[in-house]
Amino acid sequence: MTRGRRFERLARDFLVSQGLRFVEANFATRFGEIDLIMLDGRVLVFVEVKYRSSERFGTSLEQVTQGKIRRIKLAAQAYLQAYPAQVEAVRFDVVGISPEGKGYRFNWVKGAFQ
Repeated sequence: MTRGRRFERLARDFLVSQGLRFVEANFATRFGEIDLIMLDGRVLVFVEVKYRSSERFGTSLEQVTQGKIRRIKLAAQAYLQAYPAQVEAVRFDVVGISPEGKGYRFNWVKGAFQ
């Protein structure tokens, strides 16, 4: 398992522990990739996972650039067209992961961008 996939799995487990349901991981299109797709009730959540060993050069949320946001939105549109589902809304979240003691700290930003 690659380092990125390992942190995506940690984020997935964290979100499940918070009550979300897992739908899919690493949905890829020619536009970009969505790390995790989850359900929060009837809200479909597209999740970007960012690991930062240090916040010295910015937080995980600050690492999600406008270009990355555009690619995530395009990939989300492709997902919704390929898999139309009965959802009330969609949301874009970011889960930042950083080391803390012998474990990790999770910074979950719901609705990080529109």
